[in-house]
Amino acid sequence: MKHSVVSREEWLAARRALLEKERDMTHALDALRVERRQLPWVKIEKEYVFEGPDGPVPLADLFDGRSQLAIYHFMLTPGSPDVCSGCSFIMDHVDTARQHFEHADLAFAAVARAPIGHIAEVKRRMGWAATWVSSQHCDFNYDFGVSFTPEDRAAGRALYNYGRTTIANSPDMFGVSVFATGETGDIFHTYSTYHRGAELLIGAFNWLDLAPKGRNETGTMSWVRLHDEYAS
Repeated sequence: MKHSVVSREEWLAARRALLEKERDMTHALDALRVERRQLPWVKIEKEYVFEGPDGPVPLADLFDGRSQLAIYHFMLTPGSPDVCSGCSFIMDHVDTARQHFEHADLAFAAVARAPIGHIAEVKRRMGWAATWVSSQHCDFNYDFGVSFTPEDRAAGRALYNYGRTTIANSPDMFGVSVFATGETGDIFHTYSTYHRGAELLIGAFNWLDLAPKGRNETGTMSWVRLHDEYAS
């Protein structure tokens, strides 16, 4: 994109005009966030037990003494050597940020269907410290719309992102789900987001969006790699 070069006064006029649009967007986002927090809750009736490095981990244990829990649905499929670069990009952000939001009563865990041994290898390679458990032996991924059976994919029943996308090939997708505990200890599902909704977690995009080249992509996240695969 070719940019015009103007005087400081002309630049200030253009910047102030854009500021008004930014302020309108900020206020609209504030209102959307309030509406998001006011969504009704769904009680979790099924008992989900994950596999951790030291054995079984019930969903309640992932709260780690807090009243709220965010789970990242990581695309790591049993039997596949592929580690999703986009999921890893998000995990790089979360692994640093969680030390702050965990002090604001929000626990975090990543969940994938891969065996816990494979998960441990990926964590060790990438240097991540956040809690990560395997859902290989429970229905969690299927119930929360991020994993799909071969039969459902073949029949066109693998619906992702609230039915906006039909998955034909990938057995696993990505997303974020949030849970809360009630006064009696019950667990409730409060929110899930998928696809571009996960951009909320990518702080690097916010920085790039301030720069003239933006995200500098030739395709969606075209330059994103596992952080140990960049050339420099």
